[in-house]
Amino acid sequence: MSIAIYIAVMALVTYLIRMLPFTLFRRKIESRFIRSFLYYIPYAVLSAMTIPAIFYATGNMVTSVIGAVVALVLAYLRLPLIVVALAASAAALLAGFIF
Repeated sequence: MSIAIYIAVMALVTYLIRMLPFTLFRRKIESRFIRSFLYYIPYAVLSAMTIPAIFYATGNMVTSVIGAVVALVLAYLRLPLIVVALAASAAALLAGFIF
């Protein structure tokens, strides 16, 4: 098949995914359960994509865990995101040199 057909099909699918909620749900969602469910979907999807990437990023589970622990501790202390990311990366790098 042609690359143009692939692009057209992908554009159609992307458009449908974005358009259907607006056409199907015209009124406000009243159910607290559904609203709460929809509120947490972006966080769940982001976590599902990020967590496995954290533990397989370095190729060594020990260095990944050390970097993740450093990131969690610094995030708990409410440090800026750039500080957390740089410190976690540095911790994983240093752990890689040691292990």
